[in-house]
Amino acid sequence: MPKKKRIKLSVAYFLREVGQITNYLVRIQSTSDLKDSDKTRCHDYAVIWLYRAFENLMLDSLSGAINNDTSTLSASAGFLLPKHLSIEVYQFLFTGRGYFDFRGRDGLIKKVREYVPETHYLAITLKKTKYKSALEQLIALRNLAAHGSDQARQSALKVLNLTRLSSAGSWLKVGNRFGTITGLLVALASEIEAAAPY
Repeated sequence: MPKKKRIKLSVAYFLREVGQITNYLVRIQSTSDLKDSDKTRCHDYAVIWLYRAFENLMLDSLSGAINNDTSTLSASAGFLLPKHLSIEVYQFLFTGRGYFDFRGRDGLIKKVREYVPETHYLAITLKKTKYKSALEQLIALRNLAAHGSDQARQSALKVLNLTRLSSAGSWLKVGNRFGTITGLLVALASEIEAAAPY
């Protein structure tokens, strides 16, 4: 029988990654010989790292959710799927030959809804208002840090309700902005873990 994706293990991995990112930023902030521009770049890197960890959590959670119930996927495919497929098959279903791609929080929810019913705990958790700003900020700021394009900048400005923004890192390094986003993502991951059957 193919291996089942253990959502609880995936959440544990995500929490470890968040801890490493947080420790990295604490060390960066306490290093006095770094210039402010270096700290900005470190925050750019940190949001890319956080996004990557979150994306893996979403892939694993979706794989685990479908592995537990293939009915929605079977209905959209038009044929009955076996109860347990391999992790590689699930990831191919989500990414094709590319990567896990979605546009913003609403795009993520739409992507999840292609594979699980609206009443599924994963869809319900992602739609909660308390996680909306953290998800939107994570996605927009990661895109700005990774691409630096005018389109990514405009998206980040809209999400942050700003008129100017030099970089993702310059916004994230102020106050506890990065910590606020990670705190909400940790809460979201913990909620997914609590609802997951395994």
